[in-house]
Amino acid sequence: MTRQVIEYAGIPVGIVIPDSGSLKFIAVKFHVHDLDGQRFASASDVLRAIHKLMSAHGEIPRAA
Repeated sequence: MTRQVIEYAGIPVGIVIPDSGSLKFIAVKFHVHDLDGQRFASASDVLRAIHKLMSAHGEIPRAA
């Protein structure tokens, strides 16, 4: 895998790229910027973190 698009609520919000045995998250939407640069074990871990972040803020990103 070179990179994988991460979507939340059907909207691309970032990508993950392999980095030193983990996946580094690169945010492309402001709503998930707090997670930018963090490393995760799997794409599903990224999605859980995004869901937790969005739930805490009560937000769902909208298509532009």
